[in-house]
Amino acid sequence: MKNYTITVNGNVYDVTVEETGSAGAAAAAPKAAAPKKAAPAPAAAPKKAASSGAGSVKVTASVPGKVFKLSASVGQTLKAGDPIIVLEAMKMEIPVVAPQDGTLASIEVASGDAVENGQLLATMN
Repeated sequence: MKNYTITVNGNVYDVTVEETGSAGAAAAAPKAAAPKKAAPAPAAAPKKAASSGAGSVKVTASVPGKVFKLSASVGQTLKAGDPIIVLEAMKMEIPVVAPQDGTLASIEVASGDAVENGQLLATMN
């Protein structure tokens, strides 16, 4: 058996391939394990560090999932209930909305990022 780590669309998978020793090795199907939590992409890390904690009001993820869409941009004035980010969890789109009126100070994630429950997504002033 051989173990491989494969990254697909930012998700990291551990894959084990069984060696059959025959010419039909191409027919051997890999068994994919559950996705591991991928480390943030190196290109995204400086953005997150530079904008971290820019506002006093923290907007966090209510569910684990993937960032599907950024609905607002930094500097935009928002009213309570305006969408900031759309998360995708269990094939559903879940809007993350502004908890109060204010200005969006920072966005801590990028489209396609995997997020955990309670993770900081954005800040507002």
